[in-house]
Amino acid sequence: MPKKLSEAELQTFLARAPHWQHSEERGGLISREFRFADFSQAFAFMTQIAMAAERMNHHPEWFNVYNRVRITLTTHDASGLSANDVEMAGLADRLAAAAQP
Repeated sequence: MPKKLSEAELQTFLARAPHWQHSEERGGLISREFRFADFSQAFAFMTQIAMAAERMNHHPEWFNVYNRVRITLTTHDASGLSANDVEMAGLADRLAAAAQP
């Protein structure tokens, strides 16, 4: 079972990833909206995330409208945030940055 992040670990992550917003809902979650040039680019991003999520067995909650993708991360087994969420957020940030011209 994944271990829930400590408050210090959470604060370290939030300091390094200012675009992610933290909420205490459901024991703790982080979310971020990404914007892309068009739907194809947003869908390609989601596909890359989906493939990584399957490998990690850690699946995001997300919402997509045209060029926007909103991702919410939490670890149900940890009743809050875990290292899996931090890893997935970092991957999302790197993939989104690589998609920008």
